[in-house]
Amino acid sequence: MVSRSPLKLALVAAVVGSSLVVTGCAGSGGKPKDTAYVARDVETLYNSAKDRLDRGQPKLAAALFDEVERQHPYSPWARQAQLMSAFSYYVASDYNKAIGSAQRFLSIHPGNKDAPYAYYLIALSYYEQISDVTRDQKTTEQARAALREVVRRYPATDYATDARLKLDLVEDHLAGKEMEIGRYYEKSGKWLAASLRFRNVVDNFQTTSHAPEALFRLTETNLALGIPEEAKKYAAVLGANYPGSEWYAKAYKLMEKYAPDAKAS
Repeated sequence: MVSRSPLKLALVAAVVGSSLVVTGCAGSGGKPKDTAYVARDVETLYNSAKDRLDRGQPKLAAALFDEVERQHPYSPWARQAQLMSAFSYYVASDYNKAIGSAQRFLSIHPGNKDAPYAYYLIALSYYEQISDVTRDQKTTEQARAALREVVRRYPATDYATDARLKLDLVEDHLAGKEMEIGRYYEKSGKWLAASLRFRNVVDNFQTTSHAPEALFRLTETNLALGIPEEAKKYAAVLGANYPGSEWYAKAYKLMEKYAPDAKAS
């Protein structure tokens, strides 16, 4: 799981503090029965939910915010409660429910002033679920798509600024997965399959930290495939872009040893 950044938490706090201000906090008992259906006026119910969130009980807060929407669906408070429910689920690390609540908010209020934050919260909820490179990367792909959506829709916002930073990390993560698979194929002697994975990194993740190794591995696999001209081409690209790297030094030694007379195609 990717750790939460201070910038992200600051942005979250700013949004909750500025866009969803309430008029007070009304406390209630500390038992789960608070979420049972009891007809209450909308302001009391909303402030009870906000109080629970302030007291570090996000799951209970989310349930109470959901109750605001259920009991008072046509109240302006219901719109605020939808987004606060999503935020509360996010704080509680219940990311699927956070995504669902934010998506419901957007489906009902697509042009609302808090729509940018809803998109951002969806992206964060996917981002928090990114696993290590040895596991399936479906969630990583979803995080990338959601972060790109924030940047596309709201390029001049703080949300987009943070999304761009996170996209760099997501891209590096996906490239790392491709490298991990490529190395596995290479160790198994599946040179062509390995080279396809490394080529994907060079073509689609060229700004990541994995690009130099991918170019070296392409040099290596093309030599193994008996295509020294291609190997020399990748070694040359590696030397031009990363002349002082350990990967270029290794590629240079390989070419000197196995294909000193190769000509670039």
